Amino acid sequence: MEFNTSPYLLKEASVQRVMLKVLLALLPGVAAYVWLFGPAILVHIALTTVTALVAEAVMLKVRGRPVGMFLSDLSAIVTAWLIALTFPPLAPWWLTVTATLFAIVIAKQLYGGLGQNPFNPAMIAYAISIVSFPALMSQWPGTDGHFASQLQVIFGLAPRVDGLTSATPLDALKTALMLAGDSHTATVGSIRANPEIFGLLGGRGWEWIALGYLVGGLWLIQQRIITWHMPTAFIVGMTLIAAPLWLWQPDAYASPLFHLLSGGAMLGAFFIVTDPVTGATTPRGKLVFAAGIGLLAYLIRVFGGYPDGVAFAVLLLNICVPLIDMYTQPPVFGMKDQ
Repeated sequence: MEFNTSPYLLKEASVQRVMLKVLLALLPGVAAYVWLFGPAILVHIALTTVTALVAEAVMLKVRGRPVGMFLSDLSAIVTAWLIALTFPPLAPWWLTVTATLFAIVIAKQLYGGLGQNPFNPAMIAYAISIVSFPALMSQWPGTDGHFASQLQVIFGLAPRVDGLTSATPLDALKTALMLAGDSHTATVGSIRANPEIFGLLGGRGWEWIALGYLVGGLWLIQQRIITWHMPTAFIVGMTLIAAPLWLWQPDAYASPLFHLLSGGAMLGAFFIVTDPVTGATTPRGKLVFAAGIGLLAYLIRVFGGYPDGVAFAVLLLNICVPLIDMYTQPPVFGMKDQ
C-alpha cells in the first residue's frame, strides 16, 4: 500500500489552467443562452475571440514580447467571451469587434499586459459601447428569433425590426416605471405581467441563463479557482439594498430575486467581480470590494441612467482597490497594531 507523506506541496496553478477552467465554467450559461435566444451569441463569441487573439498578437509583437507564450495563456479569450456575453446578440458585428479591440489594445496591452491593467478590460469595452451607442446596446432578440434572420441583422443585411429585437427586462421595467411617474398608473406587478418580456422570477429566460452562470461559478469555487468571498459579498450587497426597498414599496421596486436573476448580476458575481488582477486582494478587502459593486450596481439600475449598472460599478470600485487593500491588510505576524 502506498502512503503519502509530508511535506505536502501544492502544485502551482498556471494562468492557462485557470483561464481554461473559467472558459469551461461559462459553458452552462452559454448553452442556456443558445437554447433560449438562438445561436447568434456564438457568432459574437467567434468574432470577439478572433479579434482578441489578433489584437493581442499584434500588440505583443510591437512591444517585443513572446507572442506564443502570452497568447497561449487564454486570458485574451476569456476577455473576448465576457465581452460577447455582455453585449446584445443582435449587436452589429463592427460594434463587438471595435469593443474587443479597445479592451485588448487600450485597456490591457497599453497598461503592460496581463497583471498590469487597473481596470477590467471587458467592462471597459461594455461601458464605452453603451455610452457611445446606447440604442444598439439595448436591443435583444426575442426567444423565437430565427438564426438566419439574426445573422442578417448582425451583418447589416436586414433592418432591425421590432419583431426581432426588444428591450431588456431591466430596461423595460425601468422605462415603464419612469413613464408612469407619480401617477402610479403602472406598478412592478402590472408591468411584469407581460409574458413577452418577463418570466416567473426574472426576465423571460434569464433565470436559466443566471442558473447556468451560478452552476459554473460554484464549480470554480469547488475547483479553488475563485473563493467564496466576492460572489457572496456581491449577492449580499445587492440584496441588502433591494430587499428593504421592495418590502417598503413593492409596487415601485422589483424583488431582490428579480435583480439577481436578470441582466449581468450572476455573470458579474462569479466571472467579473472575481477578476484577480483588477479586484481587491485581501480577504476583508474582497468582501468590501464586491459588496460595494453589488450595492452600486443596484443604485445605478434603479436610480441611474442605465438599466444595468454592473459594468460601471466594477470600474468605479476598480479605482478604489488600492485604498481598500491598504485599509484591510491583515496584521503582520509578530507585529503589534500601532
